Amino acid sequence: MKKVSRVSPLEGKKVAVVFSDGVSGVFDVAPYIRSDFFRRLEDDAYFKQVRPFFTGIGWPEGQDLGPDTIAADLQPN
Repeated sequence: MKKVSRVSPLEGKKVAVVFSDGVSGVFDVAPYIRSDFFRRLEDDAYFKQVRPFFTGIGWPEGQDLGPDTIAADLQPN
């Protein structure tokens, strides 16, 4: 099972992700911000609070993305 071990916010609503198996890359969160559930991520200060959450990534108010979603659109560094 894939698991995010590290995540760092980047400019342009992207995050740098490292999975526990060593695979890494950049994931674009911007397409998800179109939905009401993720709208809070438009705030840059809030977006930068991203952390690993269970096996994926998440933010303090409950927005999260799973490892399969991230892996499917991960762009190599």
